[in-house]
Amino acid sequence: MSEPIEAIDAVIGLCCKAVKEVLEINTRKEISFSKTIQKVPKVSLRPQIGCFVPFNGDYNGLVVINFSGGAALNLYKSYMTSMGLPEEELANDYTSVDVPDSLGEMVNQIMGKLTKLIEDRYDLSTVCGQPKALALNSAIILTIDSDFKENRRIAFAVDKQRFYFELAMESTKFVVAS
Repeated sequence: MSEPIEAIDAVIGLCCKAVKEVLEINTRKEISFSKTIQKVPKVSLRPQIGCFVPFNGDYNGLVVINFSGGAALNLYKSYMTSMGLPEEELANDYTSVDVPDSLGEMVNQIMGKLTKLIEDRYDLSTVCGQPKALALNSAIILTIDSDFKENRRIAFAVDKQRFYFELAMESTKFVVAS
């Protein structure tokens, strides 16, 4: 048997891979992430676009991705133009309903990729809820009240515009049987 590893630390590494791969394919943009993963006390939905999705099964938790308005608009426009939509037909404000809807769809794909990576590596499965994306003004921060004691955050960037992936999970360890 292998040494036990905190599940959240195993999963956050796979999250980096899933976010980068899905967003690069969908937007044809380079996506980078920080070398540092932060341990945080809670996950929160923050301005300007917050997206969340719970998951439960063999392991349980919650993903929150917070986008600045600039990063959200950049990803949305790149996603839509890569599918052949003309830029002049696209929303020009992150508060347009199309922006959070598109980001929610990309987060759904990220979660699909992530659960596949975890299943392939650890032979564990989970079911994800439908991602919800909200445009939030600067006065609103929604802190998620959950029993998840383990929380991590990692910063990503697209064209130097940052967005943040936050992960909350139950306290558990993965031990891989040989």
